[in-house]
Amino acid sequence: MEISVAYKMCQQVMEHHSKSFSKAFQLLPLEKRQAVWAIYAFCRTVDDIVDEGTNPVTELNDFKTNFEQFRNGTIDESDYLWIALNDTFSKFDFDIQPFLDMVKGQEMDLYKSRYNTMEELEQYAYYVASTVGLMLLPILSPENKEQLRPSAISLGLAMQITNILRDIGEDLDRDRIYIPKDLRDKHNYTDTMLANKEVNPAFVRMCEELSNIAEQNYEKGLANIELYPQFSRLPVTLSAYYYKAILTSIRQNNYDVFGKRAYVTTQQKQHILKMVAKA
Repeated sequence: MEISVAYKMCQQVMEHHSKSFSKAFQLLPLEKRQAVWAIYAFCRTVDDIVDEGTNPVTELNDFKTNFEQFRNGTIDESDYLWIALNDTFSKFDFDIQPFLDMVKGQEMDLYKSRYNTMEELEQYAYYVASTVGLMLLPILSPENKEQLRPSAISLGLAMQITNILRDIGEDLDRDRIYIPKDLRDKHNYTDTMLANKEVNPAFVRMCEELSNIAEQNYEKGLANIELYPQFSRLPVTLSAYYYKAILTSIRQNNYDVFGKRAYVTTQQKQHILKMVAKA
């Protein structure tokens, strides 16, 4: 398979699953854009194995074996993911640990479905989301990747909390509850209320607290945006603003995350792009 075809398939994965990220990062130079596609496809493949695989434990073990072989220089020449990732690894100086940590985080969903404290949730968010930012730093800001590490971790936390708020109902249907028990207890939102998918004042207060934590981390994630090269400042800022707009949508739906899907319209994205480009 030609490398250009492999990258095209990665691009299609990203465009299918995340129009927001695809739109934000399409502003990058081609070589960097292709690398982002490959990283996204890697992460999405693991996520789909865990959430949609017919035998996720076996499939994830097979993926980890393939990744180990990839690291040792052996790739499946018929698999677009490893072809694209191999080319990307030849062009950028990646730290392998975030890749391993991301796989570990996805694997957590196979045996852990409840979280007791915010600290536990933040650790999970690091593994499944902050690691993605760390993977992208060698592409987006190779010179300042160490200085930007805390910002990338914060931005990942903000985005993962946003995901959790948006997907409370879907996760509950999978028997997963990411909102920490201590936060539910603090707001007197009981397990019975959650099982019944009640949107009451306690639920709204609880979600609002999580939303505020997310917003604080969006601010931290963009606090050092000047450390990014000019070519990547706009894509990083846009990705944060697009995701942050999901929080606005959730609030506009009065936190009815069980009955309404929070999303950002194309028109809203265009408005955000104009606003950020002028800043």
